[in-house]
Amino acid sequence: MVNRNGYFQLVIKADGTYIRLIPGRSDGKALEFNDVVNYFSKIQLYDYDVNALARAINTSKDKMIEIKLTPAIFSQVNELLDVSISPDRMYVEGYFYPPVVGGKMLTKNDILDILKRAGVKYGVIEDIIDAYLINPIYNEMITLARGLKPIEGKDAEIIYYFNTDKTLKPKEKEDGTVDFHQLDMISSINKGDLLAVLEPEVYGKPGIDVTGNAIPPRKVTKKVLKHSRDIHLSEDGLKMYSDVSGHVELVNGKVFVSNTYEVLADVDSSTGDIDYEGNVTVKGNVRAGYSIKAKGDIIVDGVVEGARLYATGQIVLKRGMQGMNKGIMEAEGNIISKFFENAVVKSGGYVSTEAILHSKISARGDIIVGGKKGFITGGEITSGTSITVKTAGSTMGTFTQLEVGIDPKKVEQYREVQKRIAAIDADLDKLLPIIETYKRKISQGEKLSPEKLEYIRLATNNCIQLRTEYKECQNKFDMLRVEIGNSDGGWIKVENVAYPGVKIVISNVNYHVKTETHYSKFIRDRADIKVVGL
Repeated sequence: MVNRNGYFQLVIKADGTYIRLIPGRSDGKALEFNDVVNYFSKIQLYDYDVNALARAINTSKDKMIEIKLTPAIFSQVNELLDVSISPDRMYVEGYFYPPVVGGKMLTKNDILDILKRAGVKYGVIEDIIDAYLINPIYNEMITLARGLKPIEGKDAEIIYYFNTDKTLKPKEKEDGTVDFHQLDMISSINKGDLLAVLEPEVYGKPGIDVTGNAIPPRKVTKKVLKHSRDIHLSEDGLKMYSDVSGHVELVNGKVFVSNTYEVLADVDSSTGDIDYEGNVTVKGNVRAGYSIKAKGDIIVDGVVEGARLYATGQIVLKRGMQGMNKGIMEAEGNIISKFFENAVVKSGGYVSTEAILHSKISARGDIIVGGKKGFITGGEITSGTSITVKTAGSTMGTFTQLEVGIDPKKVEQYREVQKRIAAIDADLDKLLPIIETYKRKISQGEKLSPEKLEYIRLATNNCIQLRTEYKECQNKFDMLRVEIGNSDGGWIKVENVAYPGVKIVISNVNYHVKTETHYSKFIRDRADIKVVGL
């Protein structure tokens, strides 16, 4: 028998029990002391010279050695197989121990019976057992059985052929200006365009472990193509096509398409106000006094004057807005413009521009003022997350407020509730003296006309309603005040200079710039604002 690993055999002689230590080849595994001790434990051989055995094992790595273990004549021991099942029950390993010289070798049926008694019911590798019987290998773990791993299925997947990421910022040219020719967030489509493809789920196949238990594959996720009107699916329901040309977007897993209303010239007296269910594109200007309301996006190639724009989607002004102190622009999505001057702007996403002059700008997301100019002069600029600007304020000390860290919508609600509380107080101050006067007259016995009695009844009911509303407003006011007071995020980055006259507000903590501050980032540090260099 040729064994590449070092191994041992017991030898029974007339004067006692011996152990023969046989070295393996240079490419095999050397015999370890614990291998022998474990075997002795299995055959209940305990009375032997441990030190002598250890010395012999160390010496036997180069040559065969035989030493006497005990004068006792140990009983005949046949070949042994120690079986271990992996914790995940996916494979079985066997460790064979040689018989004493002259002892009986295991047969194939013996090995199969040992595996069966160990609980192995599946995956026995008979080729390995046959190979072992031809050429036994000791001092090595041999894989005798393997389970069948489950074949995992695949989740259904929808591949959309349009941009679904509304957080993408517009690309910039080398000079830092916005490239309006590559606005990837605007997904234009043509009639018949493929919008999405559904790759259906693929179910897996169960596996089985070596003890015969089934291993189920993981559950797969099913999906279907969801869409609104003006869209159709292929007969197999796996492809989605547009029935119209226009704009496409994904909202809560559902695809919407809409036509685009295109104004080839200015929005003025020739068009009147525009209120459209889809997107609106204006090739010219939007004149003062007119308005555009769109359920989709608004894109204006020219200048927006003192007009009103509202979009459920995004607003893109390729030139800018000269608000004339009456222009208002609001979008639930992002707003991108060349500049803002004397305007009020509200964005549910981010705002990207190159200049802001004496305007009131608020955004739930970032406000980025970059490009060649990148300045903010005058006005109130509020972001829920961050403001990035090159130059803030002016050499003339123009008051400019930059505020971050608080959701502008909550600030607006806070101020509206505050105004309503003040209005209710004013109404109560007017009503209560009148009611008290009439009540005093009644208590003094004065008879009042039915009209005055009805007036008192209505005024009293009005007071009750106002007090109820006052309590509700006060509760909402207190809740908003706590939420605003607990805000601690956001930062303001000034990449060039912030001039005196600039007021920094981060989550209700104020900081006034008193000297020119260059290349700085303003962050909140507990109850203070910290200025760190860029």
